[in-house]
Amino acid sequence: MNAKSTNTSKAWVDHDDAPELTDGFFEQGVWQVGDQPVSRPEAQQEMARRRGRPAGTGGKVSTTIRFDAEIIEAFKATGDGWQTRMNDALKEWLRARRV
Repeated sequence: MNAKSTNTSKAWVDHDDAPELTDGFFEQGVWQVGDQPVSRPEAQQEMARRRGRPAGTGGKVSTTIRFDAEIIEAFKATGDGWQTRMNDALKEWLRARRV
């Protein structure tokens, strides 16, 4: 048999007791990029830098195409980069036909 636990009230927290985060507080910190300490301007430059995947060369076109399941499974089985390998295989097919 399960016994109900008694209801307990949550402890009241006064958010006004938290210290104010001033510029002086942040000046005491150490700016780092990765594990390397850097100056504030260097850190700000790093934060402003564009994140994520680099922009492509613009030589590719997005499209929708249907392949047999066995083709997709075979390329996916080769691991990460399977789409690039599939693109390379199609390029090779084209080169062989142009001669």
